[in-house]
Amino acid sequence: MTESTTESARQDLHPTLTASASASASASETPVPFPQDRGCPYHPPTAYAPLRETGPLGRVTLFDGRPARIVTGHTLARELLADPRLSSNRQLPGFPVTTERLAKLQARRVALLGVDDPEHNAQRRMLIPSFSVKRIAALRPQIQQTVDRLLDAMERQGPPAELVGAFALPVPSMVICALLGVPYADHEFFEERSRILLRGPAAADVERARIELESYLGELIDRKRREPGEGLLDELIHREAGDGPPDREQLIAFAVILLIAGHETTANMISLGTFTLLRHPEQLAALRSGETTTAVVVEELLRYLSIADGMLRVALEDIEVAGETIRAGEGVVFSTSLINRDETAFAEPEALDWDRSARHHLAFGFGIHQCLGQNLARAELDIALRTLFERLPALRLAAPAEEIPFKPGDTIQGMLELPVAW
Repeated sequence: MTESTTESARQDLHPTLTASASASASASETPVPFPQDRGCPYHPPTAYAPLRETGPLGRVTLFDGRPARIVTGHTLARELLADPRLSSNRQLPGFPVTTERLAKLQARRVALLGVDDPEHNAQRRMLIPSFSVKRIAALRPQIQQTVDRLLDAMERQGPPAELVGAFALPVPSMVICALLGVPYADHEFFEERSRILLRGPAAADVERARIELESYLGELIDRKRREPGEGLLDELIHREAGDGPPDREQLIAFAVILLIAGHETTANMISLGTFTLLRHPEQLAALRSGETTTAVVVEELLRYLSIADGMLRVALEDIEVAGETIRAGEGVVFSTSLINRDETAFAEPEALDWDRSARHHLAFGFGIHQCLGQNLARAELDIALRTLFERLPALRLAAPAEEIPFKPGDTIQGMLELPVAW
């Protein structure tokens, strides 16, 4: 059990009181360290409270002591995320590195997330057709079948169950494997490498996991060149439109980012979303009774949980904004957990509220780098959460909430495990 989990219940009951107690620190000019662990898995770290008081643009220090600017205001975030003077190229000097793991990978080019236009636009155009609303709608029956099979297995085994391993992780893992054309039989291999890439523990482990994952995907791509199958990778390999297929290095880069992002983020949303609903019985009752729809619930959970906290950019030139100057070469961090709780954009942002319109949240980013897979993520979350609570109406936590471990603040937020019964 992590230290952060022991504070969960107290912080959960009084998140705003804890934040208010810390607000006096806003008078200090001392930058706030970023990232930090959450005290409650679905609330921003209470130590970020001073950043709310200093306005939409503040200052933080990163893990290695380097300073960076931090954006916490919703309007300013949308403005800057659409500004081409901020770059996503992590190879540029000054790019903000938030963990030792990222520092180890900084020299590596990252497809989509780590490139700017026009290269980014060219990469995105290759992939957009596979993530269109129409294409994802056609996948919904397959997603439903996957969810049903996993819940069938849980019911046969009987309670209690560990929901991360039994349901939250395999749902998106199976779906992204089918979409890409990656054998699900290899899921333990790539899930473990993905976990190490995102959480370490050591930089050497991260480098080894990267090499092993890229080697596996390279061999898979070579095999698909010889023996075409079904899936997005096959479509890209045998692509004839435009400039033809991507080269081997590009294909590996696409596969890495899509495979990791395609299951890690959604798995964490399912686990943390379930935990959050079980901790908010009145809101869960509205979902179970049909007073609200799962689609509404998903949007509010995306805002409320903000599991990917810390979009990163570097300024290419001086930018005058919010009465201040972001200097060329300065790193800029976008705190999604604070942006999505900006009271100027969301009334009573600390409340989980099905009656609000939360669609303008920035959980999927904004601008040219807005998440390519958001249609798929919404479909998986809609189907997984709706079916889970329909099939298991008596679902409950099988351990005290404050004893259930969750992830540290330097990675995608979510539950490390989730014991449940019904």
